[in-house]
Amino acid sequence: MMSNKVPPLKKINSFPIQNIPPNNYMHHQQATVVIGPRRSPHQVEFPTSPEVPQVGDGIFLVAHPQHPISQTHLPDLFTCAACKEYGAGERFTCTDCDYQLHDFCALAPPALKRHPIHPLHNIIFVAKPVKGGILKPKCDICAKTTKGSVFKCTVCSFQMHPCCAMLSTEINISVHHHTLRLLTIPSQSSIGDPSGFVCGECNRRRSGRVYHCTICHYHLHAVCAKNMVNGLQANGIKGMDKPSMLGAAAKVASQVVIEFIGGLIEGLGEGVGQVLIQSAARGSR
Repeated sequence: MMSNKVPPLKKINSFPIQNIPPNNYMHHQQATVVIGPRRSPHQVEFPTSPEVPQVGDGIFLVAHPQHPISQTHLPDLFTCAACKEYGAGERFTCTDCDYQLHDFCALAPPALKRHPIHPLHNIIFVAKPVKGGILKPKCDICAKTTKGSVFKCTVCSFQMHPCCAMLSTEINISVHHHTLRLLTIPSQSSIGDPSGFVCGECNRRRSGRVYHCTICHYHLHAVCAKNMVNGLQANGIKGMDKPSMLGAAAKVASQVVIEFIGGLIEGLGEGVGQVLIQSAARGSR
């Protein structure tokens, strides 16, 4: 009599991706990512995805060991429990609680070697951010604050969101029929500051890396390209990254405070200098 028992699920740190033949590895010199919907089970492919075996329908994560999570597709907006960023569409969910993850966060490998955007150093997956300091760390691709899991360089200060790690130096998107290429950072570019370009999707100028068309004058913010990866655009969710009036007011207020403190320190410095001069004059009498 055959047994119907299902073998127990194994608990591991992360669950990388699909089985990719060695001949299909993507090298950083010519890595082009096609951004579109991912419908087959556990299909997530970073530009430097290693060869890994397939995994079962339900998986356990060290970050959520009490319940298994399974891959599903839902059109509603959610906040990823790992990277703390928005997502929609493809995700891993827990049926016992409200735990939800981007598929690329749930299946993130421990490290990415020779990523096309940062090929000189290896970058590792850091599940929990290091807290401390006044200035909040930002992603070097989209320039947005990193609040949760990130990929960090083991040598320099480079870091990026898991969603941004799904991007490459060249991408093909459904809304533009030409290949888009990532502009170099401003200090290395002869074209000018990428933040000066108007994005073909949001029609705004903003900080962060920018893609440009290799044929026409179309430009795309990396943060807008992200929304094509995390499912927001495909599910009709817009405006999640627009700056609020409160945020703008807070920026102005903080700038006023900084200028006030700077003026106060400068005034104190001048006062100390005058005291030293007067003391020196008295000593020479």
